[in-house]
Amino acid sequence: MDISSEFNFHSENISFEIKKKPAIISWLSYAIKNENKIPGEISLIFCSDDYLHKLNIKHLNHDTLTDIITFDYCENEIVHGDLFISIDRVKANAELFLTSLDNELHRVMIHGVMHLCGYKDKTTEDQKVMSAKEDFYLNLRDF
Repeated sequence: MDISSEFNFHSENISFEIKKKPAIISWLSYAIKNENKIPGEISLIFCSDDYLHKLNIKHLNHDTLTDIITFDYCENEIVHGDLFISIDRVKANAELFLTSLDNELHRVMIHGVMHLCGYKDKTTEDQKVMSAKEDFYLNLRDF
């Protein structure tokens, strides 16, 4: 299967175009394989705060803003899922954490992919592991 066919990029209710798609696909594929998983079909859907907030209420019963919601459709070791990413929240967090939009967007993307690889972030210990994984993969980028 062609790697580019495994990753789909969409926008919902916003105009957003991802930069450096081939490099991002290669980077995310590497991360999945490095976690001893197989990249399957993964969709990254970029949307607004409002759109993601409605999904958060409808599917998770959380009445809060968030930067990403990950829908996990993994089967055995094959990673499948939908990553809904609020560009509004990513922009706000980039400003808050004094980082670039691209860096924050990549952090959110790898966060979602790590969820699909089985990592959680509900407990303090899980958050530490997740953060370390994010940092590890972010430091591997060469684009």
